[in-house]
Amino acid sequence: MTIHRLFPTLFLVLASSLLFLACGDADEGGAGRSQAEIDALRGKPGGLSLAEIKASLAEPGAHESFVPEAPFGITSKLAELIPADNPMTPAKVRLGAQLYFDPRLSKDDSVSCATCHHPDKGWTDNAPVSTGIAGQKGGRSAPTVMNRILHPTQFWDGRAASIEEQALGPIGNPIEMGFSAEDAATKVNAIEGYRIQFERVFGGPATADAIAKAIACFERTVITAGAPNDYYAAAKPWIGYEPSESEKKNEKLMARRDKALAELKAHPISEAAIRGRELFFGKAECSLCHVGENFSDELYWNLGIGMDQEKPDHGREDFTKEEKDRGKFRTPTLRNIHLTAPYMHDGSLKTLTEVVQHYNKGGTPNPWLSTDRIRPLKLSDQEVADVVTYMREALASPQPAIEIPLLP
Repeated sequence: MTIHRLFPTLFLVLASSLLFLACGDADEGGAGRSQAEIDALRGKPGGLSLAEIKASLAEPGAHESFVPEAPFGITSKLAELIPADNPMTPAKVRLGAQLYFDPRLSKDDSVSCATCHHPDKGWTDNAPVSTGIAGQKGGRSAPTVMNRILHPTQFWDGRAASIEEQALGPIGNPIEMGFSAEDAATKVNAIEGYRIQFERVFGGPATADAIAKAIACFERTVITAGAPNDYYAAAKPWIGYEPSESEKKNEKLMARRDKALAELKAHPISEAAIRGRELFFGKAECSLCHVGENFSDELYWNLGIGMDQEKPDHGREDFTKEEKDRGKFRTPTLRNIHLTAPYMHDGSLKTLTEVVQHYNKGGTPNPWLSTDRIRPLKLSDQEVADVVTYMREALASPQPAIEIPLLP
């Protein structure tokens, strides 16, 4: 595994040994494997030897806390978003990633966190609703894990107050992983490679709390930004700007201008996307909810999705028990939105064009519709297409290069 822009100095030292391809002892199956053999073992129980685990735990810096480096476009101070009782360390992230991809956290060894939130699918499963143990279907589409470090509450209805709390939810859900956090901890403790890691990282055996903390640490490394829109926004004040003679003599100012324009050239944005951007922040009113560095206000709105069904999903009302929250769901991020189809909490809209058309018509009427956020927009077909182009192209950014790990 490699982690894009996490801890550059430490990464150079630990990339191959500390994270998921630790150098092991030949007698215990660590050395002498080809890349093809390693790749074939990813995500499969037993692929990581005890020698590899012990070597990685002994690496310099393995247990030193670090703060992920925010990519361009993210301005939040990430250090302030990491819980004081769960500092991030390379060893804890490594352990959390193993647990995240390990199907043994489910009752029948068939479902892992990655089953519904896979890096190859925009950290979702690209399905209208997710499938749990025994082929059971859930009621909602899997939201992306990308950039969850930026926001406290989790799930479509905000019922989890932290990533740690969210991490345990699917394990105990009878439809999803069908287990309990306590039973999962017992199962994990029976695996020597995990037991060694928990003892070193947490100072004791696996517990529900420790499992949650490890997985949450890993999920906080899934950070994405640096999209063409980020560079366009930084360069926009300079586009067509003619500096005065005195400004030309300001070397720092001119260097800032030159850097912004050079970055935009390296991360171009099309004319259609620029038109879509103007609509996004204007006539299309997308930015009423999709605001800030992660393009989400993290609030809850009723857009009418599914409210015309015989038994509609009541959304946030099921959590708050207040009728005013009926049919309300959290605003999702739009970063890398092109990767996470289908859309909405029930996956009922297959394309971004369908999404914009839904907003354009003013949503689906119902008594709880958020009319202060959704109303007919009167966008032309070309304007709809331009907004879609903006989201698909200008909000696409590099994902952290995270590979499926070897498992104990």
